[in-house]
Amino acid sequence: MKLIVQIPALNEQETLAQTIAEIPRQIDGISEVEVLVIDDGSTDRTVEVAREAGADHILAMPSNVGLARAFSAGIEQCLALGADIIVNTDADNQYCANDIPALIRPIIERQAQIVVGARPIMAIESFSPVKKLLQRLGSWVVRQASGSTIPDAPSGFRAYARDAAARLCVISTYTYTLETIIQAGRKRIPMTSVPVRVNTVTRPSRLFSGIREYVMRSMVTILRVFVIYAPLRFFFCIAAVTATPAVIVILRFLGNYLAGEGGGNVQSLILATGLIAMATIFLAVGVLADLIAANRTLLEDIRARELLRYVKDQSPEHKDKAIKERWTA
Repeated sequence: MKLIVQIPALNEQETLAQTIAEIPRQIDGISEVEVLVIDDGSTDRTVEVAREAGADHILAMPSNVGLARAFSAGIEQCLALGADIIVNTDADNQYCANDIPALIRPIIERQAQIVVGARPIMAIESFSPVKKLLQRLGSWVVRQASGSTIPDAPSGFRAYARDAAARLCVISTYTYTLETIIQAGRKRIPMTSVPVRVNTVTRPSRLFSGIREYVMRSMVTILRVFVIYAPLRFFFCIAAVTATPAVIVILRFLGNYLAGEGGGNVQSLILATGLIAMATIFLAVGVLADLIAANRTLLEDIRARELLRYVKDQSPEHKDKAIKERWTA
């Protein structure tokens, strides 16, 4: 069984060597362990450091495409290299690489196809109380949207079985962490989590400039994915919110009318009619969006099968070039 540890990196020359050095190369149940570094358009010595540190493969993107696209390109490259299990970790050495055997154990034992490393959020000193609260709140929202029990949704330390990795299709250009969990939950891909350790933080996150940006982007990502993968439920909720006051107004009008006082409340009936019309439109949009979602699910399943067939048939040089072109287009 082949394991590839992929490391998306952007200007990580200071920490990348240590991150690669700490990855265990001998793991029970694994015959091969390789390291893939995805260089996301770095302008420093990230690529040279990766080679010097012993990275087995380097996928150098010709320009900066963002974390989510770099992650997706790495997944495709890992599949092309014949990975049975893919582990994703950060280039800043945030996660303890010695926990990789524990991270992949549920996959080896066929208990899950995706495993997310759960950090000890409340014990991380570099996280402010506000960030700790937002991390827990965000994870709760993702659990509701995905139907999963993952306690640390933003964690980037995770493992994917080959088939599960092929079925994921990241749409966001910001981050993959929340979207892939919601996708997996909606596609009923078995998921679990294991506790993992973290190393001392060496630098602040580059993914967002502040808490406000993190909250806004995370909310947009969750909302967007929820609309895409559960459109009927989403628009039904909006329709219910719109129709509820309309029903109340209509009942109030009928009560007044039966009491002989309905003559001066015609404007209430007009308002209720408008709200009912809006709710009907929302329901119609939800039905259409649900039909589109069904077609998208079929296309994603076809994509997964074609991806596995494609990476098996093509030459390594052609695969590498095609992946770069696809994710920088």
